[in-house]
Amino acid sequence: MAELLRIEGLSRAFGGLRAVQDVSLAVREGTLTALIGPNGAGKTTLFALMSGFLRPDAGRVVFAGADITGRAPHLNARAGMTRTFQIVQPFAAQTVRENIAVGAHLHEPDRRAALAAAERVAERVGLAPHLDKPAGDLTVAGRKRLELARALATKPKLLLLDEVLAGLNPQEVAEMVPVVRSLVHGSGDPRAASGGAPATTVLMIEHVMQAVMNLAEHVWVLAQGQLIAEGTPADITSDARVIEAYLGHGTAARLRAQAA
Repeated sequence: MAELLRIEGLSRAFGGLRAVQDVSLAVREGTLTALIGPNGAGKTTLFALMSGFLRPDAGRVVFAGADITGRAPHLNARAGMTRTFQIVQPFAAQTVRENIAVGAHLHEPDRRAALAAAERVAERVGLAPHLDKPAGDLTVAGRKRLELARALATKPKLLLLDEVLAGLNPQEVAEMVPVVRSLVHGSGDPRAASGGAPATTVLMIEHVMQAVMNLAEHVWVLAQGQLIAEGTPADITSDARVIEAYLGHGTAARLRAQAA
């Protein structure tokens, strides 16, 4: 598989706080990968650096073979890199259809065509029954799907998902997992995908570890702004550095002692 995104030595500080420190990683086209880490690790800052919402102090971002370091987010979106946000803020008074059409307008100036594209995207994420509902009337789970739909409507090659499962109950998480998986791999669930929908490479930030283990092919772990581990989900869950980052210093040794 071809490399779609590469970041090299990205760093960003805010005053005396080093939010991201010399981070490098590469995402292959057609994969679903994850970036995890405890709260405050710098994950969302890293997404902002990748997508152009922040300019790095050092390092560079290469997307689809082009150096896009510090390039404006709307230009990156037009080139095929789109991100979602942890805090979902739809246009509450507009319908679900109109909200999704906002994303479609990135490539489709005609209003009728953008609304038609919105319907197709709504089918992919399970929002078709709610197209004419005001976005402000959606549940938290519905708003998460809407955030995903608006991003998908931009026709991304690479989709950066920032905690799309946050705030959902276990049932809602279970219903959302096949929707996310279908973005890359396709799905037999008619609520999650429609035939012929283009595949999208996905890099996700997520705290729902069961979902990460079920979805991701490769995982990077960030702690205190630095990458401390990477590998398959199975590798990551048994890595002492990851256990310590999440559960505190000495935890890995205690768990080994208990297992002995």
